Amino acid sequence: MIYNLALTLVQQPEVLERVLRVTRHRGFKITELGMQLDANGDTKLDMVVESERALELLSHQLNKLIDVTECKVVSTKQLTQTANA
Repeated sequence: MIYNLALTLVQQPEVLERVLRVTRHRGFKITELGMQLDANGDTKLDMVVESERALELLSHQLNKLIDVTECKVVSTKQLTQTANA
């Protein structure tokens, strides 16, 4: 499955490292990553991850991080496997 997540983070030097570490430890592969600073000092992180595991394994752990203020699932789609003929 491919999952698109939108996270709001408190601007801290180590926050991105924590998010990436939790993502890796939960067995998700990051395929896209986009980050921008907000006018109010927060960081908006858009992340597309891929895994056959349930998304709740990742989203619950991300929500537990102290610097993550919001974690939303934007979209979910099935992996399409192409066979080479």
